[in-house]
Amino acid sequence: MQRIYFDNAATTPLDPEVFEVMKPFFTEKFGNPSSIYSYGRETRMAIENARKSVAKILNAHPAEIFFTSGGTESTNTAINAAVCDLGCKHIITSPLEHHATLHCVEHLAKDCGVKLSYVKVLPGGQIDYDDLEKLLKESKEKCLVTLMHGNNEIGTMTDMERVGELCKEYDAIYNADTVQTVGHFPIDLRKLPVHFINAAGHKFHGPKGVGMLYINEDIKIHPFVNGGSQERGMRAGTENIYGIVGFAKALELAVANIETESAHIREVRNYMMESLLKNIPAVHFNGDPEGESLYTVLSVAFPKTEKSEMLLFNLDINNICASGGSACTSGVETGSHVIRAITSDPNQVTVRFSFSKYNTKEEVDVVVEKLKGLI
Repeated sequence: MQRIYFDNAATTPLDPEVFEVMKPFFTEKFGNPSSIYSYGRETRMAIENARKSVAKILNAHPAEIFFTSGGTESTNTAINAAVCDLGCKHIITSPLEHHATLHCVEHLAKDCGVKLSYVKVLPGGQIDYDDLEKLLKESKEKCLVTLMHGNNEIGTMTDMERVGELCKEYDAIYNADTVQTVGHFPIDLRKLPVHFINAAGHKFHGPKGVGMLYINEDIKIHPFVNGGSQERGMRAGTENIYGIVGFAKALELAVANIETESAHIREVRNYMMESLLKNIPAVHFNGDPEGESLYTVLSVAFPKTEKSEMLLFNLDINNICASGGSACTSGVETGSHVIRAITSDPNQVTVRFSFSKYNTKEEVDVVVEKLKGLI
């Protein structure tokens, strides 16, 4: 039976064109970029060309782009640097952030005495901008504001420009978690008042284990990983060459086709919304899918019944990949902190479906038909 993959917010399949450009760096182009002979110079050149390509797409300077092992490392680097190097003694975040952010700020609050505040969240999953301004205004210490651009579970988006302007007004440092939006939305770093953004290659059909951190040229920070002069002294360790080359190629392809692909994905997602409303009684959606939202994500709340409690498991048996997250669940699964923050309704079972350029309306028909039987 054909497998249907609707979990693209977790990871996307590697684009075959990306794999083609990565291949030579697994085989004949194996030199260490720190070596001075031709094998090393060849791989060093590949990394720097990738950096220039990423910088051009994001409208940044190549010296502001640093390659990392992924979104988590990029986020942790930015948050730790804001506290250790940039004098931030107060972190403002939201309860809806990815654990890469939440666990990092909780650690700094617990072990380093940093003040931690959570901005209020509206029922649709949007942050309360008035509350953010109030927190910034009342803070006696320098602040770091770290908020995601697009929520990985419910899709709600934050206005980066608005947050950036508030940070500018109150002299705060701004880290934007753009892991779900780089490669899916145009981002112009020359126009955005932001100090850090981060990305992960596997969210836009690139390889896993490679990410990017943008550090605005106006700020100077110390490395998070020490031990070598790679990444212009910012990140020690032999570079993941095939990953870096793949990251740049995937981003090039994503941006070149952004209009047609985003329109196609949005159509598939909207078609699923309509089909579910037509076919499943009492179904509703978390977040604000018809407002400012990721076109790749649909968080669906099904009414809780004996059948629906086993929904993810049954979808898996039927070769359908999606992910869960409900306000409270039994056993090992502790439920989703994001769903808990926006609803206390224990009578819903949440499934996140997330889409890519490879998904089709025909797949949606198959999934909705299966759901009718399962619920």
